[in-house]
Amino acid sequence: MKTLARTLALALMLGTVATASAAGKITVKGSDTMVVLAQKWAEVYMVKNPTVQIQVTGGGTGTGFAALQNQTTDLCNASRKIKSKEVETCLKAFGKRPTEYQVCLDGLAVYVHDSSPIKELTVQQVEALFTGKLKNWKEVGGPDAPVTLYSRENSSGTYEFFKEHVLGGKDFAASAQTMPGTASVLQAVAKDKLGIGYGGIAYGAGAKHLKIKKDASSPAIEPTIETVQNETYPIWRHLFIYVNPALDKGDVAAYLKWMRTAEGQKVVNDVGYFPLPAKSLAK
Repeated sequence: MKTLARTLALALMLGTVATASAAGKITVKGSDTMVVLAQKWAEVYMVKNPTVQIQVTGGGTGTGFAALQNQTTDLCNASRKIKSKEVETCLKAFGKRPTEYQVCLDGLAVYVHDSSPIKELTVQQVEALFTGKLKNWKEVGGPDAPVTLYSRENSSGTYEFFKEHVLGGKDFAASAQTMPGTASVLQAVAKDKLGIGYGGIAYGAGAKHLKIKKDASSPAIEPTIETVQNETYPIWRHLFIYVNPALDKGDVAAYLKWMRTAEGQKVVNDVGYFPLPAKSLAK
């Protein structure tokens, strides 16, 4: 009996240790657009909270939602809103709709090579270029040369947002070269004088972003914190984190709350994205 009692006591102790260890670990998966921000958040937070371990991986928004549905990640980074089918899958998997957190703003930028003479485009011109209606730079005021398109893979939230909000749901031109992440898009454009791509504003190194006009009669707008927060820049979006409500407690809840504090939003600004306006933080 004493041996059994000791065995049970050891099992209980080990179970407690395992639970405590699990409680101190947070897994984050999803949007490649957000991966640099997510890594920086984790780095800053773990310095101040050394008992918490945060593991961040990318793979795309779609991959993040799949992991959330399969309950293999605590947090899903998303550069678009969750789809109704993804909500349905989550309801089947864990019986609840994921909780949505708006965590920052992004001006979705259109990038060209640093040497390009193009400085601005209308949303309609951007749509025409990426759908293949316009194939030569001279049609938008550039040199007489073919346009090279760089896009994201279709599991990317950025790809889906751009397709819906800029292309009006139309398909990308068949000639568009698919890149595995925003950084890859920028690297390609930085090396290609005839290239054009799109991605989060924080990924601008090596290429230049264009001013964008809502239409031909509108002013050309630079993506800045002011123009994104007041929604005058035409291509802006929220970036999100989704979580199973059953996990939104303890260390996970504390981490999510911290992201939306002044300290967490300073990280957003430091990385190159835009903090949420005060009205959003108050919610």
